[in-house]
Amino acid sequence: MSQWEKIYGVHAVEALLRHHPKRVKQLWLAEGRQDPRVQALVQLAGEARVPVGQRERRELDEWAEGVHQGVVAEVSPSQVWGENFLDELLARNESVPLLLVLDGVTDPHNLGACLRTADAAGVQAVIVPKDKSATLNATVRKVACGAAEVVPLVAVTNLARTLEKLQRQGLWIVGTAGEATQEIFDLDLRGPSVLVMGAEGKGMRRLTREHCDYLAKLPMGGSVSSLNVSVAAGVCLFEAVRQRRPSTGA
Repeated sequence: MSQWEKIYGVHAVEALLRHHPKRVKQLWLAEGRQDPRVQALVQLAGEARVPVGQRERRELDEWAEGVHQGVVAEVSPSQVWGENFLDELLARNESVPLLLVLDGVTDPHNLGACLRTADAAGVQAVIVPKDKSATLNATVRKVACGAAEVVPLVAVTNLARTLEKLQRQGLWIVGTAGEATQEIFDLDLRGPSVLVMGAEGKGMRRLTREHCDYLAKLPMGGSVSSLNVSVAAGVCLFEAVRQRRPSTGA
């Protein structure tokens, strides 16, 4: 097995070159692509002393699992953090913690979209169980549009135990469930918070649900009964962002 992974897409590759240039071994571009976005990548690669080469587009098609936009990078293996990383993160974090837990989200497109949403909302880390979860692969990175290189993904062996530990450290666990009696907008999310999203359809697992301090739902006014997990996560996370904004007064 090769020690190098292939990451594709302009945003994902740009994020790697900006934030983790030492991980990039080689940048490959489709022959004939000379537009400004690619030139910006070439400049970043030059500053990081990353070799740049060209390949026929059909060859890049064989390398990538999706739309590569004529950009593929060979990089060192993806970094997935362990549970001890959370202790370090919370110890050095200077802002009010906001973490996202994805319980049983197995679709890489959903994981990538959740990482992108988490980055936009200022989430410090996304936590997933080691089993029954999508992994940090090229598809996740492509969908995340660079967020996978910025937001730490933490994989834990026992999610319930991790939630207990976070509770002991002063964080409040808020789970989302359609049968909850209160809406997410009714909760105070200004304090240290962990938002837990379950898999579409099944929701949170029983042990995960039992370790939540609060359960909340989104008001659904139409014919559909639920939202895509990344959309629901976005609504909930940005409610926390709204509540945490400094008051401007009258």
